[in-house]
Amino acid sequence: MEINFASSKLATLGVEWELALLDVATGEQVPVAPRVLERVADPQGGPIRGEFLDSMVELVTGVHVRVGEAIGELAGLRDQLLEWLDPEGVAPAGIGAHPFQDPRSQNATGGNPQYRRVLDSGGWWAEQLAINGLHIHVGVDDRDRALALTHALARLSPLFVALSASSPYWLGSDTGFASQRTMLFQQLPTNGLPWPLQTWEDYVAHAEDLVRAGMVTHETQIRWDVRPSAFGTVEIRAMDSVPTLMEIGALAAFAQTLVLRETRVPDGWDRPIQPWFLRENKWRAARYGARAELIQVVPGAFCTPLSEAVGFWLDELAPYAEELGCSAELADLSRILTIGPSHVRQRAVVEAGGGLQDVLRSVIDETCDGPRRSG
Repeated sequence: MEINFASSKLATLGVEWELALLDVATGEQVPVAPRVLERVADPQGGPIRGEFLDSMVELVTGVHVRVGEAIGELAGLRDQLLEWLDPEGVAPAGIGAHPFQDPRSQNATGGNPQYRRVLDSGGWWAEQLAINGLHIHVGVDDRDRALALTHALARLSPLFVALSASSPYWLGSDTGFASQRTMLFQQLPTNGLPWPLQTWEDYVAHAEDLVRAGMVTHETQIRWDVRPSAFGTVEIRAMDSVPTLMEIGALAAFAQTLVLRETRVPDGWDRPIQPWFLRENKWRAARYGARAELIQVVPGAFCTPLSEAVGFWLDELAPYAEELGCSAELADLSRILTIGPSHVRQRAVVEAGGGLQDVLRSVIDETCDGPRRSG
């Protein structure tokens, strides 16, 4: 088996933003993606494309050197989507999971064999996957670095989970988690934290074993939280979808600068992290979000609150951000902490006396950068 790894310029960037499509008046997720996709030239590989459900779409940028350029492209794609959806009283929402609708009321996209395979093999768990994520690709210029960078970013992926967590509600209840999506998505056997493989040959052998066992038919079905991609990137897949372009820009700058730093300072840790700490950190990030205290995410420290860990990495990554032209976007990590990640803002709506439809309206307004008409 051969797995191609394209040659990419180091620290180039691409973003994939999954959006739920909601009726503005009722807040219900509605199956209008097929009508949207009739308007695009390439509904599977273009910048506006179909996803797992026919009530969601994905906006996908091209390759960019600067974070600001990628966010500018996403803004244009979002605005095009709004132009098409507004007449139907529908709006996109950057949210990890719908807070009250039964996920089994949603229909999976019928024409994609990969999605059909997920449903057939995943059973009840696959029927729960009415969830939306944010994926960030960062270019890697050497295939042999891809797995080392995968593991370095996986170590810090709990910070991405906590900062993006936007799914505290599920089936009408507050789950107590910041990211219910994280808990759902890890249930399928090829999802979750990456296995500790050291070389590209190890990765190919792992993929071959999965094919031989009938678990996957292609390496793209290995859906780790962080994974090497044939595009010549390392892809961070652990995040909930977020509502604002500001948040996407901050997370993209974080990913981009981390890749550059870990390429130049590959042994900057005092000791390797134990696998059980990786699992615990992921759980803590999903459970507590902004209040998480994480294990060994800062060199030389054992447990660090999220805010302190972000502060450390802002200082550590500042020179790389200046080099890459994303200092302003990276600084927005502090802004996320100040206003609270989406799970904090959603709960604030409820604490102020609002209901879950009010939560959705606030998410829609943030996603659309302004209020939408209610039909």
